[in-house]
This record gives sequence, structure tokens and C-alpha cells, in this order.
Amino acid sequence: MDTLRSQAPQRAGARDVAGALAAAERADIAPFIVMDVMRAAAAREAAGHRVIHMEVGQPATAAPKAARQRVVKALDQENLGYTVALGMPELRQRIAGLYKSWYGLEIDPGRVVVTSGSSAAFVLTFLALFDVGATVGLPSPGYPCYRHILTALGVKSHLIATSAENRWMPTASAIAQAAMEHGLAGLLLASPNNPTGTMLSPERLAAVAAMCRERGMWFISDEIYHGLTWGLAQDTALRHSPDAIVINSFSKYFSMTGWRVGWMVVPETLVRTVERLAQNLYICPPTIAQVAALGAFDGIEELEANRRVYAANRELLLASFPKLGFDKIVPADGAFYLYVDVSAYTSDSLAFTKSMLDETGVAATPGLDFDPARGGRYVRFSYAGGTADMAEAAERLRGWSRLAKR
Repeated sequence: MDTLRSQAPQRAGARDVAGALAAAERADIAPFIVMDVMRAAAAREAAGHRVIHMEVGQPATAAPKAARQRVVKALDQENLGYTVALGMPELRQRIAGLYKSWYGLEIDPGRVVVTSGSSAAFVLTFLALFDVGATVGLPSPGYPCYRHILTALGVKSHLIATSAENRWMPTASAIAQAAMEHGLAGLLLASPNNPTGTMLSPERLAAVAAMCRERGMWFISDEIYHGLTWGLAQDTALRHSPDAIVINSFSKYFSMTGWRVGWMVVPETLVRTVERLAQNLYICPPTIAQVAALGAFDGIEELEANRRVYAANRELLLASFPKLGFDKIVPADGAFYLYVDVSAYTSDSLAFTKSMLDETGVAATPGLDFDPARGGRYVRFSYAGGTADMAEAAERLRGWSRLAKR
């Protein structure tokens, strides 16, 4: 025991200012602010106020009826024990089939890994690809949990600034420059992007994938919002790079956020590596969630009806928001977000959204969650709720005194 103590890191036993044992430095990550907003909105609802939720990126609809029916049947007839670590073979087969129906691609089901939501897929990917101290390129603005997870795993992130003029997507030249200056080991992009809802065209996606291959960088493509696009054709990185790692989930298009089931498609050479990590970290994804996911494939008609609601919501807000003074919006290509420039009213989006919730009952997410440098001037609105709620939100904001021009 004395020998073990002598070899322990110096931080072991570190105490905070109050004398209590302190958490590890790797745990010192920023909060996921949208979840703090969600908590504040829930507290307001508990106090008896009606809140219109435009903060969290989740559909207001339940899982498809076919998914829920399959779960009921399974609860009565199956023991729902562990599955294999990579996921139920039947589910992996159905996911592979999705690439045929959406993109015309034949994908080996053996390359599909079912995960506990896309969050687990990111953890598995980062552990499989990057050693401690490596640097990964990320777009800014972008989903904050990318950089927070990387930090917790001892991996550095480099934010590549984007602009409205480039549809909030990094150019291949900007990525190449970042790779040269910061020695990037990999690049992670989402298309459609969270928070902006903007996309890479198939041509730009191909250029990014080619640049990553030329430079020996891993390319991770977050495709969680595929199925929810509004004009620009969606494409998968799998078409453009045999080395790409694609991450997706049943949360968004399939309307199954709380079920926590996602997937990844990896090169054949990485399957066993990811499997070993999954065995040790998670054993397997939740079996009941995998059963529900299987059923979801039989609910496409219902999911397409949801999609039409999002499209109507998007049109409603794109028509309504400019009348509120929110006239600097790059029309979102996909997902269910509008990333709004509110600099005419504030440079502190955190305080702005707090006042919005307190004074109007409309919950939205400050841009600081997605862009630490420029996010004070932006707010993300999710339009994944009902159309009547979106109309009411626009009406509440229309009467909000803080939307008077400076």
C-alpha cells in the first residue's frame, strides 16, 4: 500500500478551499447551459406558470406508436437481459438499411455500433481515436458537449470560427490552416449543425472529407439531424470517405430523446476496438430502448407527419421573427433551430434569455452555450414544439418591452 501511495499522482487527496476533498481537474468543465435553462423553465412551470419550450432540442411528440407497441409486447414476453455490446443484430441490420433508403448506400451491418444515445457514441469515438493531449478541430458555433467531453478525456479542442456568410460552416481552407497551425488529429462536424441548422452541401462535404484524408486526420460526421432537412440535399460522409466515423441517434427524426439510443458507423478496422471499449464502459445499450428503436422503423408515416409540423413551424417563425427585430437569420437548412442575432438588444444572451423566460414564459438558449467568444450576441430557438405554441411564442415576444430598439 505504501508503494502504491508513493506512485499516486500528486493531486490525489487534493482539497478545496473549505478543506473537503476536491474533484479531479478533468471534471472542471463548463455546464451544458441549455440544461440549466431547462431546469429554470421546469421550476417556473412547477410554480404554476405556462412555459413555451424553445430551449431544448427535442421533439414535443412521443416515440412513434409502433415503437411503444413493440415495447409493451416485449415487456410481456421477453426477459430484456443484456444484448451483445455492439447492439441487437436485427437493429444493426435495420440501421444499415436506412443508409440504403436515404442515400442509396450499401453498408455492412457489422460496421454499425448501437450506443446509449449519441453521447456514448462520442465518448467511444474519442477514446478509440485520440490519445491524451491530441487536438481535435470543432466548428464554432457548435454543440458544446463535443469540447466538454474532449476536455474530460484529456483531449484538447481547437475552435474553428465560422460565419453567416459561409452558412456557419467551416471552409476546407480554414480547416487546412487550423490543421497546419494546431496539428489537428481529427475534425468533427455536424451537418445540419446545432445551433445554426445550416448544412454543408454535398460538394463542400466531399471537399472536407478529402482534405482530412490527405492530411491523415480522422473525420467524424455528426448526422443526428438527418431526416430533418428543408431544401438542401442531405448527404453522408460515408459516401466520401471510407475512414469517416458517422454518429447518429434515434433522438431527433425518430422522436426518442429520453430513450437514449443512438448508433455509429465505423471503419471495419475500428469495430473490435470500439467493441472492447463498449464492453467495458457500457456492457450494452439499454435493451428496452433497442426494442423501441426496432419498432420506430415501422412508424415512418408518423415521423414524416412530425417533420411536416417542423417545416410549418420554421416557415411561421421565419415570417414572424423579422417583425420582432430578429431579422438577421441565415435560413436554416435542417434540424429545428433558428440561430438569431440579437445584438440590437443585448450583448449578454445569458441575461437576455433569463429575462425572456421570467417576463414572457418563453424559454430559449443563449448563444454562449455554443460560442464562448461571440455567443453573447445570439440566441438559439428550437421550433420542435407544436405550431400553436410557436405562434403563441411569437405573440408573447411581440409584446415584450425589451424588444424595443436601443
